[in-house]
Amino acid sequence: MSFEFKKSRLVTAVAAGMLLQAINAQAGGTITFGEDKSVSLGFGVRGSFSSVENAAPDGTSYSQDFSLDSARIYLSGSLNKYIKGMFTTEKDIAGEGFQAVDANVQFVLTPELTIWAGRFVSPSDRANMAGPYYSLGGGYWSGIASRYGYNGGYIGRDDGIAAVGSLLGGKLGYAIGAFEGNTEFKIAPVTVGTRTGSDGLMYAGRLQYDFWDAEPGYYGTGNYLGTKDILAIGIAGRTQKNGAYSTTATGDYTSYSVDFLLEKKGVGPGALSVEAAGYNYDTSDVFLSEQGKAYSAGLGYIFDQKVGWGQFQPFARYQKFSPDTNIDTKRYDLGVNYVIDGYNAQVSGFYTNTKVTGASDVNAFYVTVQAQF
Repeated sequence: MSFEFKKSRLVTAVAAGMLLQAINAQAGGTITFGEDKSVSLGFGVRGSFSSVENAAPDGTSYSQDFSLDSARIYLSGSLNKYIKGMFTTEKDIAGEGFQAVDANVQFVLTPELTIWAGRFVSPSDRANMAGPYYSLGGGYWSGIASRYGYNGGYIGRDDGIAAVGSLLGGKLGYAIGAFEGNTEFKIAPVTVGTRTGSDGLMYAGRLQYDFWDAEPGYYGTGNYLGTKDILAIGIAGRTQKNGAYSTTATGDYTSYSVDFLLEKKGVGPGALSVEAAGYNYDTSDVFLSEQGKAYSAGLGYIFDQKVGWGQFQPFARYQKFSPDTNIDTKRYDLGVNYVIDGYNAQVSGFYTNTKVTGASDVNAFYVTVQAQF
């Protein structure tokens, strides 16, 4: 009987391998093994060409560079209607291998409550939850206003557990959890020392209300590309005792944010989107360069009419971080997306201007290509 069971599982595995070759390339294909049992597979790539002022080897010319910014494999599965999971890889920092960025199991207790456990993006602002693949135009907001994203090898992820769900017909979304923490400052050029004092988890939470259409899922979307009417306000916060530590000092880490998104279909020949967010970061004076206030805003307009393969979406955005060192960073972006298949296929071209207190402005031009299968 045991032999027959193993033989049956082997036959199923071989059949699955054959089916994988026949899956349509539409941001992931799903193989079902029975009622509420399935495995989904997909992958995504993002590449760019950049030309940055004064970044050439001579120090005065524009650089000319191609870059593979991201390469991901998505795996998800359902054991039954109560137990699900996901596994995502991303190329490592050196670009010579892959690392696990998402690896978690989700226990669906009720339609309104799911427990996530493992590695995933901890509750935070909309920009960080949307990430590089689902943001407005040319990639990610990370690094200036939203300062959670590329923290070392975790790429915005953390190890922990969270309660995730929605109420009021999906209009009120919530997420609250406890995480290992200690990854916040790998995003910045600061010297992290050895943590001292009592150990403490990082507690993080997000609450969001959708006044118009409800937004599904835990990971958010920065822009719905004219497919929904959205009016949403979200608040998020995170804190960790002794979560900020350098070679000379240890202190508590706290941050909170408020974000806003409005999208409206039928505004002239397309859909208008407006977004904004404000942030406050506190490191108990351990890292003055990472302590302060930040702001961001974005404006987009996607035309309903297709031109060739896709739709044009011009956009503009602004970010500012004002740390307690009084060395502010501002960035202005102006560009256009060519949306071929939602977030599965896009090409973006945009200009950026970055201003840092006491330094010369830096102008840059980017062309990015994104595809998910």
